[in-house]
Amino acid sequence: MINTAASAVEVTHIEEGFQVVRIKNETSDNEHFEHAVDHTFIQFHFCLKGSVQLAFNEGSYELPLQEQNSYLLYNPTRDLPVNLNVAAHSWIIIVLVSITKFHSLFSPDANHVSFLSSENRDKKYYVDGKVSPSMAVALHQLMNYNLNDAIKRLYFKGKSYELLSLYFNTKDDPDTEACPFLVDEKNMAKIKMAKDIIIERMIDPPSLADLALEIALPLKKLKEGFKEVYGDTVYGFLLEHKLEYARQLLDSGQHNVNEVGLKVGYSTGSHFISAFKKKYGTTPKKYVTAD
Repeated sequence: MINTAASAVEVTHIEEGFQVVRIKNETSDNEHFEHAVDHTFIQFHFCLKGSVQLAFNEGSYELPLQEQNSYLLYNPTRDLPVNLNVAAHSWIIIVLVSITKFHSLFSPDANHVSFLSSENRDKKYYVDGKVSPSMAVALHQLMNYNLNDAIKRLYFKGKSYELLSLYFNTKDDPDTEACPFLVDEKNMAKIKMAKDIIIERMIDPPSLADLALEIALPLKKLKEGFKEVYGDTVYGFLLEHKLEYARQLLDSGQHNVNEVGLKVGYSTGSHFISAFKKKYGTTPKKYVTAD
């Protein structure tokens, strides 16, 4: 694991021809990441949080990747080294699989995956897609891995295989229980609804009990499921969102400190100043005048 302040990058070699890269940028600045990948590898890029720019041809061409979206990249004729500009407070997972290893995963059922057919296997692929709720669970479990390091490679292998299975699953209604707290897709959707509700009502958020009632999910499953998916408690997530939004408002130069505090739900300026300083190490006023 490479750590710089609140950012972290980790490359895990699962086995020959199979790697997982985790990037968690918790700083307030963009971070740059490069990783050598040759033309024999298929790349799966998943953005769990925030956004990232994928740069090609030494930065002359870029692809934006937003939260809850993915890219599949494969070019058998040229190397595509990973070259990323990761936005502040963004989480990215990259799965790198050699084409040889990838073929072995699907054989003898390779015909179910379109680009493994004989007429397609040498074509370039640049495919964008959405991160499904079940995929999001597997991705967050990879990102928030906290088990014994002795079983880390085994755990990553299992989760990566699960993730690829979900990515290529063509069923309309997959019966997947990817998370012990979220037994079906409906519960996963409810967790996302809870996130949307607290962000929309951040000035006056509902209590956890009221939130659980509104999304029709038991309180225990709300708390455990939210932590599993978003890596934080409900109110911990909300606090991070409020302070980041406050920082953006201050950057705009259109509001004074008191106005910003009120817009993100602080009834008193002192509480806002205290929370902002704890998060960013400076007061809102000093942050604005720092330049």
